[in-house]
Amino acid sequence: MKIDLLSSLYVFMLAAFIGFEVIKRITPLLHTPLMSLTNALDAIAVVGAILLAGEHKTTFAAILGTIAIVSATSNIVGGFLITDRMLRMFKPSGAKKA
Repeated sequence: MKIDLLSSLYVFMLAAFIGFEVIKRITPLLHTPLMSLTNALDAIAVVGAILLAGEHKTTFAAILGTIAIVSATSNIVGGFLITDRMLRMFKPSGAKKA
């Protein structure tokens, strides 16, 4: 069990480092599509967290699943708000609101 935890932490740290390096090199023009893709990936994380929390194999797994649901959902909502704000910046200033 301890080896599984250590290998999982290693994979997590490696993925975080690679993700940071990839995101750091993206030009500002691509941030809006990247945010939309991130929102889609977070939706997959919410589904996985719901499955984890719904199985309720242990109390610890249910608590972690609930925390994952709240975290991923807030990330989705925040991502959509930021994407909307960025898209509004590209609209002409004289455009009428519908």
